[in-house]
Amino acid sequence: MPFTNPAPGWPGIPPRWTSSAKSGVGTSLSLRSRVWFTLSHGILNEVYYPRVDYACTRDFGLIVTCPADRFFSEEKRDATHEIRAVAHGVPAFRLTNSCVDHRYRIEKTVFCDASRDTLVQRVSFQPRRGELSDYRLFALLSPHLVNAGAGNTGWVDDWKGEKMLFARGRGGALALSCSIPFRARAAGFVGVSDGWQDLSQHYELTWNYDHATDGNVALVAEIDLEACGGEFDLLLGFGRRYEEAAHRVIATLHDGSENCLIEYVRRWQEWQRSLLPLDDPRARPGHSPYRSSASVIRTHEASSFPGGFIASLSIPWGTDKGDDDLGGYHLVWPRDLVQTAGGLLATGAAPDARRVLRYLDAIQEADGHWPQNSWLDGSPYWNGVQMDECALPIVLVDLLWREGDLSEPDLVRFWPMVRKAAGFIVQNGPVTGQDRWEEDGGYSPFTLATEIAALLAAASIAEHFGFGDMASYLRDTADAWNDKVEDWTYARDTELSRRLGIDGYYVRISPPETAGAASPIDGFVPIKNRPPADSLQKATAVVSPDALALVRFGLRAPDDPRILNTVKAIDALLKVDLPTGPCWRRYNGDGYGEHADGSAFDGTGIGRAWPLLTGERAHYELARGERAEAERLLAVFESFASDGLLLPEQVWDAEDIPDRELFRGKATGSAMPLVWAHAEHVKLIRSLREGRVFDMPPQTRQRYVFEGVRARVVLWCPNNKRHSVERGKILRIVLTSPAIVHWSVDGWRTIRDTRTHDVGLGVHFADIAAADLATTSAIDFTLKWLDGDRWEGTDHRVTVDGVAAVATAAAAHAD
Repeated sequence: MPFTNPAPGWPGIPPRWTSSAKSGVGTSLSLRSRVWFTLSHGILNEVYYPRVDYACTRDFGLIVTCPADRFFSEEKRDATHEIRAVAHGVPAFRLTNSCVDHRYRIEKTVFCDASRDTLVQRVSFQPRRGELSDYRLFALLSPHLVNAGAGNTGWVDDWKGEKMLFARGRGGALALSCSIPFRARAAGFVGVSDGWQDLSQHYELTWNYDHATDGNVALVAEIDLEACGGEFDLLLGFGRRYEEAAHRVIATLHDGSENCLIEYVRRWQEWQRSLLPLDDPRARPGHSPYRSSASVIRTHEASSFPGGFIASLSIPWGTDKGDDDLGGYHLVWPRDLVQTAGGLLATGAAPDARRVLRYLDAIQEADGHWPQNSWLDGSPYWNGVQMDECALPIVLVDLLWREGDLSEPDLVRFWPMVRKAAGFIVQNGPVTGQDRWEEDGGYSPFTLATEIAALLAAASIAEHFGFGDMASYLRDTADAWNDKVEDWTYARDTELSRRLGIDGYYVRISPPETAGAASPIDGFVPIKNRPPADSLQKATAVVSPDALALVRFGLRAPDDPRILNTVKAIDALLKVDLPTGPCWRRYNGDGYGEHADGSAFDGTGIGRAWPLLTGERAHYELARGERAEAERLLAVFESFASDGLLLPEQVWDAEDIPDRELFRGKATGSAMPLVWAHAEHVKLIRSLREGRVFDMPPQTRQRYVFEGVRARVVLWCPNNKRHSVERGKILRIVLTSPAIVHWSVDGWRTIRDTRTHDVGLGVHFADIAAADLATTSAIDFTLKWLDGDRWEGTDHRVTVDGVAAVATAAAAHAD
């Protein structure tokens, strides 16, 4: 069709995404369908194609007008919304949108065609006042191809005799059609010449622009209500080219929406039947938070990248975000990915969890670490290094192995991945470049717990394959770090501890040691997302629930006095009592959240309560033997879900602000759903069913809680230089290149040389035996690097604790 009426107003207003508070997410389990959809406010929001990290639309909803009395109503703004799944645990949804003026009701069923890349909406428009002929109904679609609202082109055309609307952008195209031929169609630039502007002014399409090129565009079409009697299907197809998209729409149209829905539901029900029956028998019929969480998790997998799960089908504070924020949360975080796999395993979906391991294996970097986050193909998005993300994949391998869900060939396949990751940890730990909240570097209780657990898990696997020396080295390193956890992160006799009547508490994070600091705890940590004048705090002033990871990963007993003290501090500073129960903030002073007036996070704000922390607290209570409290917290956790049973990243914990849709105890504008939260939810259900913390590593608990193993070595590393060694322990000098350690215990009067050796982890170490340190007060050493045969040129001194004091006392006694 030749274009004759171009839309004015290029390029339109700056593009924005939409609400992150989703009410439903879904996709087909067929590999032939590569479409994911999201719902909010009764309409479609972002639709993703051909990957779950490629958003192709902003939103797609209906507008109702009545020209006779100048009535204009947009269903997403001017209606109340209800949502329910079409079947138990199936992410296809029935939406009911009822006009606040009681003039109409719209019912939709939303799902994907399992055979191709088409999204289907079965729609029923029902007048509640007047006759059907009194109303005009319009579909309004905002393309954002791909991950961008700018640079899109939209136009009106026919294909194979079907009236359609088309759009294309970078890397993709879409086609929109209807089971009843459209009555009118138009394309325009958003905010200037789009259908919303036309309808809000004229109540019918009058401009009829047939194309809008290279801008922020919108497509609009009128439904022929008289021809369809108010019952029709809207079909949205996708392809690399618009011809592909049109073909898919027509093929789905000819197959029939009822047949498509039956196949979509069948596949999901088949998967749900394969899961463990962990449903709450007390739940009302058709209401299963467990099944919903399972389907939410599975929905976030990329069919073309098996095992690749994104963090969330949402863009936090999307209404304030434009094309410059490409990632949103539709990226892969290795930490979230391991949590996802753990959630899948908790449901009994072991094959799905193994796919995650295979995916992790494929995106591991050559040096053994994983990107902070990445696109599905493994291309890094942000470039931080988070040591927990290097450790958790090892813990996942161990969990699958212990649960009997990894065969011997599987373990052989994943051993190189484990070995490389363990090598990266011993080379670069225990200090992390960023904590699990992706903000600060240093000594984090959570990160330390994951690193130590991972080293012991890797040691078990190494021993299984006959690498005894490597296993011994890994355990020695874990023991040495475990002995130092309190020195690095437990604050004593502070203003806060005195106020709370406790002897101390674990801090959120302490900065890396410097030569002038007596302890990392004496330092300061930057508080991200805060105004510059309020961005630096003493490490001892900041507390986090992260310390409970020391129990979750088995390093400390739940009734350890230091843990109990920390729980008091956490509750005093971070606990928020909401209408349905308690929730916790990440740390005091957190700035990642809305401002006090409810305006969106814009680089600064106030961090709100995170429901997943209620789940983590419930796991702690279960570990402590408080099952009833854990069950109560599970109910609280579930109460934070939306009407569509989606769990948000954060919930609003201040007074209601209705104008901004912020209600106490309900989702903020951050992200919903958060797959990590849903994974924690199903793991908690499994833990309660078994009466144990499902994912707690046994090695750490046995070694440190039950046996009380203490380190036999003290580690000195260039990135973690120890100033002293306890008498009776080995001083292990750990390097990343082969060297000769040139050392003396008598002030360089006599000198010895010890050559480093490697156990296959990429580190080279030399041990100074405890017997050699028994009668000295200090050891001096320098290094000669074997690569290049060069001296380091720096002398290092490590004092031997206890010896100097003994020598002084002996001299006084002799006098």
